[in-house]
Amino acid sequence: MAKRILVVEDNDLNRKLFCDVLKANGHEVVPVADGRNVVATAQRFVPDLVIMDIQLPHVSGIDLIGQLKADPALAGVPVLAVTAYAGKGDEERIRDAGAADYLAKPVSIGPFMAAVKALLPD
Repeated sequence: MAKRILVVEDNDLNRKLFCDVLKANGHEVVPVADGRNVVATAQRFVPDLVIMDIQLPHVSGIDLIGQLKADPALAGVPVLAVTAYAGKGDEERIRDAGAADYLAKPVSIGPFMAAVKALLPD
């Protein structure tokens, strides 16, 4: 059965790449470019996994992870953070917010899909 994945990424090329790779692997994907729409979209779509860019306009991906984790219906959904932030302490802050895993950009397809598969429930 296809897993439902919410892709939160403001960069058009990255969003398209993530969505294309996930769809090619049999997943149902909903892309979100504007972080202000993430929580409402997640509540409607009820994903099995959220792929979250951290550096978004208008709202921080870290704040969005917190909002998702605060929603009882979404709290158990794993979040894979994907970000250009790769400084000391950034991974810890992102994981402390509730992300299950973290990948630094640029992301290669192999490690990306391995992280996705590791986080998806059977």
